Amino acid sequence: MTSIAYAMGQGGAASGQGGGFAAFIPLVLMFVIFYFLLIRPQQKKAKEHREMIANLKKGDKIVTSGGIYGIITGMDDNTITVEIAEKVRVKLNRANVAVAPSQSAKTADTGKDKTS
Repeated sequence: MTSIAYAMGQGGAASGQGGGFAAFIPLVLMFVIFYFLLIRPQQKKAKEHREMIANLKKGDKIVTSGGIYGIITGMDDNTITVEIAEKVRVKLNRANVAVAPSQSAKTADTGKDKTS
């Protein structure tokens, strides 16, 4: 009876040696899927945000990350001055600009049909 158990143990060990490389294939496939579904779109969105911040200029209407609407009245290397009400101005870090509605409206208008 021990000879049967010993023979079964040898067969199981021999088939396990070929699975070394095959075990990495699902991990590689999962990384590829994560790259195309999560990492790449996030990098693309971050790049668009950096470009939008670099293209800001005086007079642009913006929305801050806190949800405050305003108009840019002054700019520095790292800060912008935003007028949020008449004679009410605040200084913000450039990274706190979430959206520039005037720029997003321009890009949305280019795709619309102007027949009406």
